[in-house]
Amino acid sequence: MNGFVGDFRPRGINATAALLAVIAFALGALCFAKGATDGDLIFLWLGGALLLLGVLIPASLKMANQWERAVILRFGKLQKIAGPGMFLIVPVIDQVQSWLDQRIQTTEFNAEQALSKDTVPVDVDAVIFWQIHDPERAALEITDYRSAISRVAQTSLREMVGSSLLSTLLADRKSGDEVLKNEIGRKTAEWGVTAISVEIRDISVPAALQDAMSREAQAQREAAARVHLGQAEQQVAIKFVEAAEIYARSPAALQLRAMNIIYETTKERGATILMPTAMVDAMNPGGMLALAGFGVSQDGGGRPPAAAPAAAPTTAVPATRRRRRPVIDAGTPS
Repeated sequence: MNGFVGDFRPRGINATAALLAVIAFALGALCFAKGATDGDLIFLWLGGALLLLGVLIPASLKMANQWERAVILRFGKLQKIAGPGMFLIVPVIDQVQSWLDQRIQTTEFNAEQALSKDTVPVDVDAVIFWQIHDPERAALEITDYRSAISRVAQTSLREMVGSSLLSTLLADRKSGDEVLKNEIGRKTAEWGVTAISVEIRDISVPAALQDAMSREAQAQREAAARVHLGQAEQQVAIKFVEAAEIYARSPAALQLRAMNIIYETTKERGATILMPTAMVDAMNPGGMLALAGFGVSQDGGGRPPAAAPAAAPTTAVPATRRRRRPVIDAGTPS
């Protein structure tokens, strides 16, 4: 039998064998024509031999690609593993049992509604990358190694899910990949197949559980946010206490801070602020002017001026509350 076993595809005649067969047929036809014309039996026998050779060439001359290996049986027993390149077999006696592809191949597998260790049903999708390292055992030890790899991968995946917690599956996929690779590789090594790597692509949990996990994560984050907010409030309170102590030791600093707050409030939008008279008196504008003059004299003359008398507190009177005094005309008799 010339073909594949299981999922293998039958191969046709290679181009080199077909070309040699055509040449043999052409030469045989010429020899037959020559023998028939001259009546020479030698040419007739030679033509028959060439025609027979043209028939046998496609059946005996085979070619394997660089990544392929051919398993050849002779009378049902293993003869050799041929390839890559051209090789010969004996027609009828030898047969190519299977052609094996030694390139890295992939197989997708999944586990639906598999129960984890904490009895949570999950759907897991994964893919395995494998390669044939022993063509002889892959051809003789198992009927269909592709189907066997898929079944072993699914069984190993369910075993791994059943022995792991859901949190472990979601948080540590790399560890799950390594466990699956070792388990599948241990089982497929007997068939001449090496498991190169396994990758878990997706883990799906029920929608109700997703909603519960989302609410739990949201509650944890809200609790952490409140803790951070309380810590921030504590730090702000400490800073306020330190600032209050500084302002208590220096009333001028408090007045300057108050004036700066008023300035910062009104500089952008030009807002009008109504202030109580008591607050204006507390700012002591006269004292502020004296301090400003003292700073200017220090910058200009290099020595402090004589102490200026303290200015009496003044109160700003709104323009709308001022009253005009009656004007008396001297030229008019009363």
